Amino acid sequence: MKNILLPTDFSKNSMNAINYAMELFKDESCLFYILNVQKASSFISDDMMAVGSSTTIYKTLIDAAKKSIDNIISKIKVKHGNHEFHSIVDYDNFIDSINQVSEKHQIDLIIMGTKGASGLEKVLFGSNTVRVMQRCKVPVLAIPDKCKFKSIDKLAFATTNLKQFKIKDLRALHEMMLLNNSFLHILHLADQNHLAYDAHDNMDFFKTNFIKAKHEFIDTTSADMFNTVHHYITNNAIKMLAIMNKKHSFLERLFTTHTVEKFAFKIDIPLLVMQISD
Repeated sequence: MKNILLPTDFSKNSMNAINYAMELFKDESCLFYILNVQKASSFISDDMMAVGSSTTIYKTLIDAAKKSIDNIISKIKVKHGNHEFHSIVDYDNFIDSINQVSEKHQIDLIIMGTKGASGLEKVLFGSNTVRVMQRCKVPVLAIPDKCKFKSIDKLAFATTNLKQFKIKDLRALHEMMLLNNSFLHILHLADQNHLAYDAHDNMDFFKTNFIKAKHEFIDTTSADMFNTVHHYITNNAIKMLAIMNKKHSFLERLFTTHTVEKFAFKIDIPLLVMQISD
């Protein structure tokens, strides 16, 4: 049984991600941990005025969050009774809480919602989601705002082949393929600093572990890498994109070094981010 963590702040984005997770794993029994992380600043002055002398702010926050999670679980169980659910409310730093819960409950996958571009805040993903991708050891599946579940018949894995892969690093990708009977497109991206064509060891790895896959060797530049991937996703009707996270890697170049103006579009399909082990 898979252990899946679903962080929520009770927003539409996080609820959409939870609903996506239920549809994604509707035919596989899973153990879902629904987590809400509270912080003192979220307790506004009006609420403080209503708190009785015998009630602490901490207890009021925790009780309210637990009640909200219980309501979510009750609604989900009506349609998805094959799963097991646990509620967790923490009063901590968001990333620290995610890491602690992931380690304690041996989480296999984190699924969380993201915010798309809107108004002046033209960011691809919310800051919390980016931090989880960069600082957590567990694979993260980010679900864009308003993205509804569709059959994942085509899945793309984009890589610059910075190091030789290990099967444990790509386990989440392999399991996602099996779960959805997906066809895999492997995008070997080469720029002036990373020559994907020389990655012979990884080619042997893919031929052994991902037999049914289409390999695309694409020359691009670091500055245009996001654009290149986006065009491929659109032109080939890809339903989910997977990448590896490594410091000073494709993930950083893709999401953190571009200015607002360069994000004239957004990825509107789920993004699976896996972590490279030591």
